[in-house]
Amino acid sequence: MEENRASRTALMTAYTRGYHAAHDRPTIFDDFLAHHLLSGEERSAVEDLMMTFLRRFNPVGAASFPDTGAALAWMMQTGAAPPIVLARARYAEESLEEAAGEGVRQYVILGAGMDTCPFRRPDLARRLRLFEVDHPATQAHKLRRLADLGWDMPPGLKFVPVDFTRQSLGAALAASSYDPHALTFFSWLGVTYYLPRDTVLATLREIAAIAPSGSMVVFDYLDCDAFLPWKAAPRVLLMLRSVRELGEPMQTGFDPLTIEAELAPLGLRLRDDLSPFDIHARFFLGRTDHYRACEHAHFACAVVE
Repeated sequence: MEENRASRTALMTAYTRGYHAAHDRPTIFDDFLAHHLLSGEERSAVEDLMMTFLRRFNPVGAASFPDTGAALAWMMQTGAAPPIVLARARYAEESLEEAAGEGVRQYVILGAGMDTCPFRRPDLARRLRLFEVDHPATQAHKLRRLADLGWDMPPGLKFVPVDFTRQSLGAALAASSYDPHALTFFSWLGVTYYLPRDTVLATLREIAAIAPSGSMVVFDYLDCDAFLPWKAAPRVLLMLRSVRELGEPMQTGFDPLTIEAELAPLGLRLRDDLSPFDIHARFFLGRTDHYRACEHAHFACAVVE
């Protein structure tokens, strides 16, 4: 991403969550506040970008739709990114609810982007100390938008700017009101793909080092086949090509057969690793529209030993 500009994929993620909440029933994840975090100009810019990609990559398909609205609806339901965005948010929040009932007292949202949980879930905000951790440029953009909206900040919410490729997560949290002795739930969604492999593993190692035993981290990842053109699903290849053209290339995947062994030396025990089949059965089965779990996408939950 550009050094002093909010992540465009973060804005597109917010657009996806807002669009789905407004247009699709039943909802996979009902983020009824997401559309507020984008200005009208930003929403239009995302839609223009989506239409540009459609015309470039599928000109015949683009010409077949009667209007932009129909084209956007089709892209949302058949693209690779929307089902990942929606299902991982639901998985993380359901896991958080369970953890909060088991003694977790802090929630750290890594790569928070335009996440709305602290504002959308006052029940959780009252029970947990909340920390939003993100790249300084994206976080500054969000704070400006929150100020424009005039939303009241939950008293337990803290914003922690971190560039994962240059700064230590542990040091940044230590400088905040984060309590290293309190059971903590970390969510790290839509980030591992974009970072070098060593940075991903180093961050997971830091989580295990700064949180007490029993704390948890939920994250999503692509399997390694997603990066092999002869193995990857066509819509996943298109997603990788699109974000590369945005200047935010995906670069890292993991092998589901070895990820448990990779986490163990970091101080983490793999509790869940949902495959695309598992994700489809849990969140998409029985839908009458075209939303389907995305090939190559996995949702994992690891526990600090």
